[in-house]
Amino acid sequence: MSSYPLGQKEAETITSRTGKKLSGITLDEVKRGNVTADDIKISSEMLKRQGQVAAAADNVQMEANFERASELVNVPDDVILTMYNKLRPNRSTKKELLLMAQELLEKYHAPHCAKLVLEAAEIYEKRGILL
Repeated sequence: MSSYPLGQKEAETITSRTGKKLSGITLDEVKRGNVTADDIKISSEMLKRQGQVAAAADNVQMEANFERASELVNVPDDVILTMYNKLRPNRSTKKELLLMAQELLEKYHAPHCAKLVLEAAEIYEKRGILL
């Protein structure tokens, strides 16, 4: 089990998406050119650990949010922005949302995110906010 706040209590175990330890991400290392933009992106593992902290605090919804976030770590930013826009009311057809869910599941191995999109498609259809 993780101790919260992770950045203070478990700094040596925290790694970025590239595997760089939090303790190695300092202003001096940035100035030396030893820290890249990818080095400061959060890892899927760290998001899952944050979800464990939420679960321990009986915050099931927050745990689910962290689980979905952990799945999105490996989804390219441009794909996430496209998905965000398609999930806005009156921006997509049901078919487009179903294809988005399929892409999340099959290409990015993000079943929790795919489920959320499928649920949104059903709700949008009931509320009449699909194209």
